[in-house]
Amino acid sequence: MTDLKHTPLHALHLELGAKMVPFAGYDMPVQYPLGVKKEHEHTRQQCGLFDVSHMGQILVSGEDTAKALETLIPADLVGLPKGEQRYGLFTNTEGGIIDDLMVVNGGDHFYLVVNAACKDQDLAHLRENLGATHKIELLDRGLLALQGPQAHAVMQRLCPAACELVFMQHQRFTIDGHEVWVSRSGYTGEDGFEISVAADACEAFAKRLLAEPEVEAIGLGARDSLRLEVGLCLYGHDMDATTTPVEAGLIWAIGKPRRHGGARSAGFPGADVILHQIDARDHLRKRVGLLAEGRAPIREGAVLRDAAGNEVGVVTSGTFGPSVGHPVAIGYVSRDWEAPASHVFADVRGKQLPMTVTPMPFVKPRYYRG
Repeated sequence: MTDLKHTPLHALHLELGAKMVPFAGYDMPVQYPLGVKKEHEHTRQQCGLFDVSHMGQILVSGEDTAKALETLIPADLVGLPKGEQRYGLFTNTEGGIIDDLMVVNGGDHFYLVVNAACKDQDLAHLRENLGATHKIELLDRGLLALQGPQAHAVMQRLCPAACELVFMQHQRFTIDGHEVWVSRSGYTGEDGFEISVAADACEAFAKRLLAEPEVEAIGLGARDSLRLEVGLCLYGHDMDATTTPVEAGLIWAIGKPRRHGGARSAGFPGADVILHQIDARDHLRKRVGLLAEGRAPIREGAVLRDAAGNEVGVVTSGTFGPSVGHPVAIGYVSRDWEAPASHVFADVRGKQLPMTVTPMPFVKPRYYRG
């Protein structure tokens, strides 16, 4: 496909021997010569470098930006301190999730990181609702994720001050003459940093990181197995515009001040549906973890059935979990089957493969909290 977009690291991926695949409209590395399993294990044991420059980076500025964003996002943004980051959701009037994102309070602005496949829609959504009163800018910057237990040691050599950040804190630094925006976060369950850097400096900065002995380039394949092991949703798979935050197990993303009885209750799209579900717990399905027997992964789309063959749910993400030693999956089941240790069967090419509903995460996260 010749119409795929390229990140600032495209030439470097080819130089490193990456296998490239279409993803969210971009030509992206799914794996390098090391292979998905070894890339996964290297990230868990040492440190991996991920190109996430396809994500959308957006600045929103203007008067009372936090309050303005709260009209679209049900998180507590007014209470978010400067230099801190919070997970948020864009919701629609039916209570569905139209994207998930990270929101940073930058002081005189808010910095948003949104999903690649949704960034044009998100930008239009922001401009339609806030554009008359706020400046909304899509940035041309690269974004790198340095993830793993040795990420701290690597960053200590490049920018010791960044190592003072704890999970979900964000700050700007200068490294090798370049202003970088660093958050202590990531989507692997490991300690690490997400680093925003000017597009024209991104390749040189990535090479600087890859020169460190602990660091290997990691592709989308391992990124998927890493996030799945710690139970993190992938937008467009584990949640979408027909999924409410309550069904997705994301009640914690609805700030307490935004709930019934809170200081700024409701006031966001779909609040009537979402807040009702939080209070009444009458939603019909729930996102759960699923552990399979054997070694064959159960892939997205597999129908889940009970012992009598009745359909009770569907798998939305599935792979072999190298750190777990078993196939792991995320899916939705009817409320009757959400309890841990419930037994269901995945319908895979006519075979009924047993799966057990299991608490998530499958692997305990190791975020640095100080």
